[in-house]
Formats: sequence, C-alpha cells, structure tokens
Amino acid sequence: MKQSTRQRQRGMTFIGLLCILALVGVIAYAGIVLVPVYLTYLSVSKTMDATAAEMKDAPDPGNIRRSLEKHWEIEDITAVDFKTIEISKDDSGVVMHLAYDQAVPYIANVSLSVHFEKTVKVQ
Repeated sequence: MKQSTRQRQRGMTFIGLLCILALVGVIAYAGIVLVPVYLTYLSVSKTMDATAAEMKDAPDPGNIRRSLEKHWEIEDITAVDFKTIEISKDDSGVVMHLAYDQAVPYIANVSLSVHFEKTVKVQ
C-alpha cells in the first residue's frame, strides 16, 4: 500500500525556507535603515523637552530660539533645522511645534518616508 504524497511530506521545502528568509531579511534591512532616523527624532525630542524645562520661568520666543540653537549644536542635529520649529504664544503660554518628513533610500529607487510631529508646551 502506497502512502499518498500529502502524508509523506514533512517540514518545509528549501524554496519555502528561502522565501521566508528573504522576507525576514527585507524587514530587518528596513529596520536597520530606519534606526538612525528615529535616533535623530529622539535627539530632537529630547532637545525640545530640555529647552522647555530651561525656559519655564521666562518663556520668551527669542530666548527659546537661542536655547534651541545651542542644543542643536551640542547634539549635532543636521537632518532638521532648528529654525523649522514654530514658536507661538497663546493664552496658556508658549508652544513649540515641529513637523517634518524624512526620506531614506532603501533599495534601488525605493525610499522609506517617515513623518514626525512633536509639540511641547513651555510652562
């Protein structure tokens, strides 16, 4: 009595394994490419929070801008210009808002684009 083909097969074929490894590799490479972009965003976020903490007693937009510039130089942030941060006054105080997109080359002519947005209230 012959066993049917379906009952004899066990495990994964080599082609199936290669497909899964290729998929995992593409996803891992995307993660590796995006890590520096997110590290830059964390530096920007930390800088904005530090500036807000420094300026909580006297939130003047000019002083905030100078403090941001100093922090930008110390952290060596080049992907985003500190001048793109919108500083506005409202009834409750001063608000810093930053929104930017960053595109990173991925494979050949394919790029990954990431949108970041951060708002910090200076009180």
